[in-house]
Amino acid sequence: MVNVTFLHPDLGIGGAERLVVDAALALQSRGHSVHFVTNHHDKNHCFEETRNGTFPVTVVGDWLPRCIFGYAYALCAYIRMMYAALYVVLCNNIPTDVIFCDQISYAVPVLHLRFSRVLFYCHFPDQLLSKPGGTLKSLYRAPLNWIEEKTTGLADKILVNSKFTRTVFKSTFSNISKAPDVLYPSINTDLIDCLSPEPLSSVLPVDIPDDAFVFLSINRYEKKKDLGLALAAFGQLKNILAPSVYNKVRLIMAGGYDRRVTENIDCYADLVVLADQLQISSQVIFLKSPSDAQKLALLVGCHCVLYTPTNEHFGIVPLEAMYLSKPVIATNSGGPTETIVDKKTGYLRRPDPKAFAEAMADCVKNRDLCSKLGQEGRNRFRDHFSFKAFTNKLDTYINDLVNDKKLD
Repeated sequence: MVNVTFLHPDLGIGGAERLVVDAALALQSRGHSVHFVTNHHDKNHCFEETRNGTFPVTVVGDWLPRCIFGYAYALCAYIRMMYAALYVVLCNNIPTDVIFCDQISYAVPVLHLRFSRVLFYCHFPDQLLSKPGGTLKSLYRAPLNWIEEKTTGLADKILVNSKFTRTVFKSTFSNISKAPDVLYPSINTDLIDCLSPEPLSSVLPVDIPDDAFVFLSINRYEKKKDLGLALAAFGQLKNILAPSVYNKVRLIMAGGYDRRVTENIDCYADLVVLADQLQISSQVIFLKSPSDAQKLALLVGCHCVLYTPTNEHFGIVPLEAMYLSKPVIATNSGGPTETIVDKKTGYLRRPDPKAFAEAMADCVKNRDLCSKLGQEGRNRFRDHFSFKAFTNKLDTYINDLVNDKKLD
């Protein structure tokens, strides 16, 4: 048994959070002990496993500011994470053999004050997630970016979530000699299988026709997710389908929504306005932060999933859709190009409303084709992205870390 401590900045609802929770479940299934340390954990906005006692969760440093007068979010996040790392170093009541750290590498040298086995999972270089700005922003970011590269390179093991991210990692952190390994995220299918999905109608605030064709978009309400593309494509679909057919099509926009995050609030409001401008509001349903049970009902009840981010690092939603035999229409860049096979398990299209609408129209016009694409997606998930494969690889990395350090 290995004692693994997960250090993660905010145990909310998102792809990074799902990854670390699934990693903890995977290691726990192999008999390892896991413990989470985080800066923030809202039990009303988190994954069930972090709330129901599956793992112990320790929250430290939530009193530290998240920003300074609306600025310096990154700097504050780094300080909060280093504070949590220092807590782990000084605390003796959390047995730890390996640290699993992700998102913020600044914690790595702090952790090395006591621990010699630190694994860093890079979802994407943090400096590339920063919004561009003027001269002052560049001056502010320059030292932070330099430290990010230095601290990332100090990790004893580095993992990334896709071949796409590995390519970006190498070009961004050119001074890091060690090559990161790819550990594709997966989903815990056992949890999905043990849930009984509710009827789609039970989780929607409005009624829809029994024979409606339902498109589903699931992503956090953030501008970088380009959710407006789904709305614009749905508007274009009106020009392709006959009115009698189009009137029975629905689009569900479901996403993570945190009242503490201004961007979530603004993005949601902008999308509601856009739907109204496109005159599609009567056929679009918006949902905020669906629970796991609601999310399953949405995925089981829909016919096709839309995935709109460009250059997404990996993307968990396409895997969830594939496992539940739903075809995915996604942009032809980033992680989805590694999970989706164009015209076999779904469609890869340029981020253009018309291109998306044409693929959507194919699915609406030919439901048998839609079902076939979904079945092929499930087969591809089974062969390449299963939770068992994810568990085996992660378990190997953890055991190798422990055994290598014993030899040292």
